[in-house]
Amino acid sequence: MLLICAMYETAMSTVCWPYFDPEYETLSQRINPPRVVIDNKSLEDCTLIKVDSANKHGILLEVVQVLTDLDLTVSKAYISSDGSWFMDVFHVTDQLGKKVEDESMIEYIQQALGAKQPGPNSEVQTCLGRLVGMQSMSEHTVIELIGADRPGLLSEIFAVLTNHNCNIVAAEAWTHNTRAASVVYVTDHDTLGPINDNQKLTVMKEQLQNVLRGAEDCRGVKTNFSLGLTHKDRRLHQIMFADRDYEGFSDCSVDSKLNISIDNCVEKGYSVVNIRCLDRPKLLYDIVCTITDMQYVVSHGTIDSDGPFANQEYYIRHMDGCTLDTEGEKQRVIKCLEAAIKRRSPQGIRLELCTTDRVGLLSEITRVFRENGLSIANAGVTTQGEKAVNSFYVTNMSGGPVDMRIIEAVRNEIGKQILSVKDGAPKSKEPSYSLSTLKSALSLGTLLRFQWDRLSNVSLIK
Repeated sequence: MLLICAMYETAMSTVCWPYFDPEYETLSQRINPPRVVIDNKSLEDCTLIKVDSANKHGILLEVVQVLTDLDLTVSKAYISSDGSWFMDVFHVTDQLGKKVEDESMIEYIQQALGAKQPGPNSEVQTCLGRLVGMQSMSEHTVIELIGADRPGLLSEIFAVLTNHNCNIVAAEAWTHNTRAASVVYVTDHDTLGPINDNQKLTVMKEQLQNVLRGAEDCRGVKTNFSLGLTHKDRRLHQIMFADRDYEGFSDCSVDSKLNISIDNCVEKGYSVVNIRCLDRPKLLYDIVCTITDMQYVVSHGTIDSDGPFANQEYYIRHMDGCTLDTEGEKQRVIKCLEAAIKRRSPQGIRLELCTTDRVGLLSEITRVFRENGLSIANAGVTTQGEKAVNSFYVTNMSGGPVDMRIIEAVRNEIGKQILSVKDGAPKSKEPSYSLSTLKSALSLGTLLRFQWDRLSNVSLIK
């Protein structure tokens, strides 16, 4: 037996494996670079962004992610990526309802989508005042957490990081279906760089896991540390999907504001996903992210977000070319899409904090929330220079509405100048049209006719 193993190892050491150029995967894009047209003349109320590129898995998510990170809103979109080419049109405004006319923003979009070579440390300011850039994030330590949700959890997590003299540069926290997940960027306050002390990292991980274990938990907890660039929203979707947060809640059809259906288009070989729900920022990104992470390919799609509701239709196949043939497959996709929509849906009252950043700020703010009976459903933490710009959606301890007298007491304690109240969950009236009307309006035939018209006469987009 030992002789056979030795002969096998000798043979394997002499095998000449074929050489693969690491740049081969990007060859098609270098030969046919993406063509990005940003048109502010065709329509009065929005900017048209047209992307033509060689097709690859995940390219739709890449484009939508760029637009979402820039705080841009897609009111309509027409997607066609069947075959070897990707051709999309997006009707875009910023979140203030204005066209994309800033030259630095246009230049950044061209660079981010690969139509131009990015400049060093390219950076642009969004309509909400956030700075978005392509620079490396390797100077940060990234902490990923997931466990059972409970009141005060985020406060205890931030307290642990403060005790270790960590500066929280950015963070995102979501709660859904009794689970809580967070992605946190931290630096060492003394070195202003990543945490390189392995002993310190070990102690931090143990303490964070103890905090996450502070509630009854049948699924367990996870705490990961890493260096480099992590897209917070994408990772949160992946973490919660891997944790199966989509399991254990009822069919979305009981919610009049959320309806997801899947049918098979047998003659065309697609499964057709129809989604109708309240519109909100980043909705398109959340849906496309989930479809991509579940290894499905969008061949055609239409998005229409006129009014308070969003209506989206996708013609999809699995990466192996198969459609969703069983009821079990369809129900799993429906539940996963429902979870993706609800993870970020507004819950409670939105509070915004803007003040000078310092170590321990978030620990103190969230402690005040906890002591006043507020529970954090979602949180977004950013720093802009020396300023901390944070947002929190808060409920009472049982997840219900908050007494505004408590909110005013919290503002008095923290400071009314730095903590402001924004609108909570949107309230919308049900439109008069029916779902069947929407489905017929967003048919594959309509989409294909649009694509033909667009290629033959771009002015027909009007």
